[in-house]
Amino acid sequence: MRKKIVAGNWKMNMNLDEGHALVAGILKGLPELNADKQVVIAPPFINIQHTFYQIEDVDYVHVAAQNCSTENAGAYTGEVSAHMIQHAGASYVIIGHSERREYYNETDAMLAQKTDTALDNGLKVIFCCGEPLSVRDAGTENDYVEAQLKAGLFHLHKHQLANIVVAYEPIWAIGTGRTASSQQAQDMHAHIRSVFAAQYGQAIADGLTILYGGSCKPSNAAELFACADVDGGLIGGASLKAEEFLGIIDAMMQA
Repeated sequence: MRKKIVAGNWKMNMNLDEGHALVAGILKGLPELNADKQVVIAPPFINIQHTFYQIEDVDYVHVAAQNCSTENAGAYTGEVSAHMIQHAGASYVIIGHSERREYYNETDAMLAQKTDTALDNGLKVIFCCGEPLSVRDAGTENDYVEAQLKAGLFHLHKHQLANIVVAYEPIWAIGTGRTASSQQAQDMHAHIRSVFAAQYGQAIADGLTILYGGSCKPSNAAELFACADVDGGLIGGASLKAEEFLGIIDAMMQA
């Protein structure tokens, strides 16, 4: 049985006090997780260690960073290395988020390097992929996402896939007024799994956790998580409110 995950990406929100209160609220209402159903919290860099101290005694709750450097150390002002992130208590890192690709011009080659650096430092990777509106309207979304995955991940050996989680972001349905249906989510997740099956074999593909990152909230989480190839969510805005995040976690538990 492949792992189900609800991951909360706080983005550039929450100071230390706000983050502490949010995590406390999540932990207060958290259901009993297990090895197959887990939670990941991705605060800003400055909150990572503090968040880790809050959750370190809670089984199956993990901390993630939202990004890492391509480099291990050196004269790279403002960068944060995978080694630093792991040492601060994180066990995951998000790589290739659509905002990093768009606003900071992160290339496929750069994301492949970040993935290698993260894995080399003992971090698991939540690797993001997804197409913009122009690609969706052109009907070439499958080819676009497949190219992202091949460029960013397909240099890895199959044993390394155990430390990779894929997150699909339908960029065209985020902040555009358009909504991705659960069937559209399922179709893309199934395609992603088939791409991995073709490269690494069906057994590896069947064990790969694929998260949905398109405006998942308590009202639609159950429908999304009922899809055969949707293994949880990478949650943005709804992860900033304990009640909403817990509602999504509950949907995962019941799926």
